[in-house]
Amino acid sequence: MSDDELKVEEYQQAGSGASHTYPVQCSSLRKGGFVVIKGFPCKVVEMSTSKTGKHGHAKVNITAIDIFTGKKYEEICPSTHNIDVPNVSRAEYIVVDVTDDGFLSLMDSDGAMKEDLKCPDDDLGAQIQKMIGEGKEVSIGVLSALGNEGVVTVKEAPKGN
Repeated sequence: MSDDELKVEEYQQAGSGASHTYPVQCSSLRKGGFVVIKGFPCKVVEMSTSKTGKHGHAKVNITAIDIFTGKKYEEICPSTHNIDVPNVSRAEYIVVDVTDDGFLSLMDSDGAMKEDLKCPDDDLGAQIQKMIGEGKEVSIGVLSALGNEGVVTVKEAPKGN
């Protein structure tokens, strides 16, 4: 065979290849932990286990709130079955500016800029706009899960950074 006959596949993908979720047994979830319900990353606010009939499985009733929208979701699954848990990461940024089209110009602790996060439309967004307008240095907490990012906390940054 010559080199022309051998087809070499090239992959144009960059990334760690890490999954956005990992499986966990339903019975090992805890209040305050994270879970994926109906495709949304949620924080568990309530859990209860119920025993079923003679030949049934114990069921786990999970009530959770979406970490980005605050919407409530419920799930019932057998305690021995697996359920997905999102890989959730938290990052702190300093808000440099809010652009005219509603995007935040952010700087992390290493000085790297990030400009692809939209300013929230809720009270957090109004608080960011107000603090920037007053000339304060604003620090925000950003959660990322399942490929989405959202602002979850806003506070005045400590002076002297």
